[in-house]
Amino acid sequence: MREALARVEAIRESRQVQQAWRAVDEVVRENQRRVLDAFQRAGVAQYQLAGTSGYGYNDPARQAVEAVYAYVFGAEAALVRPQIVSGTHALAAAIFGVLRPGDELLALGRPYDTLTTLIGVTPDARGRLAPGNLREWGIGYREVPIPPGLARAVAAGGPRAEDEYARLARTVEAAIGPRTRLLLLQRSRGYSQRPSLPVAAIGEVAQAVHARHPQVVVLVDNCYGEFVEVTEPSMAGADLVAGSLIKNPGGGLAPGGGYLVGRQDLIEGAAAHLTAPGLGREIGPFHDFARLILQGLFLAPHIVGEALRGAILAAAYFQSLGWPVDPRPGDPRTDIIQAIQFPSALALLAAVRAVQSASPIDARVRPEPAPMPGYSDPVVMAAGTFIQGASLELTADAPLRPPFTLFWQGGLTREHVEIALARVACTLDQELVTRSEGREG
Repeated sequence: MREALARVEAIRESRQVQQAWRAVDEVVRENQRRVLDAFQRAGVAQYQLAGTSGYGYNDPARQAVEAVYAYVFGAEAALVRPQIVSGTHALAAAIFGVLRPGDELLALGRPYDTLTTLIGVTPDARGRLAPGNLREWGIGYREVPIPPGLARAVAAGGPRAEDEYARLARTVEAAIGPRTRLLLLQRSRGYSQRPSLPVAAIGEVAQAVHARHPQVVVLVDNCYGEFVEVTEPSMAGADLVAGSLIKNPGGGLAPGGGYLVGRQDLIEGAAAHLTAPGLGREIGPFHDFARLILQGLFLAPHIVGEALRGAILAAAYFQSLGWPVDPRPGDPRTDIIQAIQFPSALALLAAVRAVQSASPIDARVRPEPAPMPGYSDPVVMAAGTFIQGASLELTADAPLRPPFTLFWQGGLTREHVEIALARVACTLDQELVTRSEGREG
């Protein structure tokens, strides 16, 4: 373990990693300033850290949280609730709040498996289409493929990236049909080989769509992307932005919940779907969650910075093994996900189990591939987290299908990531020795 830790520390001190970490420092500083300014503009007071119960009428905590979120994301309004159980739940409220029978949803690229299940284009783990999916409601769906050159342009940055974003915007705008009412942009790559979408690309697409098709609503799935850049999609022209509080904006403290930010009328529509028409945003108690949600949001820029530093270090380590990584250590980033392509399913499983063994919770658990709701392939997941499903804490997961790509994300402290990487290095070394001895025998 000492030798492995020394290898990781040597990579940490490399010029490539240190230079990338300094860029993260600048982003963290700017985002922390913006979050602090939002708290002060909202005038958050001590009494607003305690929520109500029951219906939650006039809940002071809810009012404070939603005001701060609106300011942080530069939006007209916000819907932030502990009753939203996931990012997919937040997106469902947004989608059903906008679309009506006969409308069409257009997506840039294939969304997460959980969303394709919601849409009704893929079956769930039991082979059935989910009841209540969009197609049951007579809502159409199409996808626009992401151009293959986008990933290289994002990595290159500068004028090349700007040209590719403009080309992407023209492609999406041309795909909009007479029934298209909602355009879905997924910022993060998810379980796919596609590139994540920088805020600049999202802004370019949103502006092009609004210029020619003002009736089309641009919805952004912002999961894994908050505070990775100094601007958010809602500042760049997106009409609605959705995410989960157990990811970036929860700062590792929020015990659950989700959010929507955007145009006032669209937030009202989503709230009517989340609760009921006529109730909307006026009910929903915060119970005792307000302090954790607000304190988590205040810490989020720093914690996201820690996760980014961990992702950069992981990219540099696995790249040193000669394995494909995306993004590379010095590439621009727009989410906290680090994709690593393993040479085999056995090596991937060994790495996932090593990450689990380096976790503070359930370190003795041995992850095994298993079906998960919303996913069509077995998923193996290292998730020794304090909050179930919290991917701002260090997690590593993969759908068990070729190419064997591990999606590494989170890390509340960079030191924890270093220890986990060293554990992975030891495990992979042992795996190679065992396989070599097996061949010799």
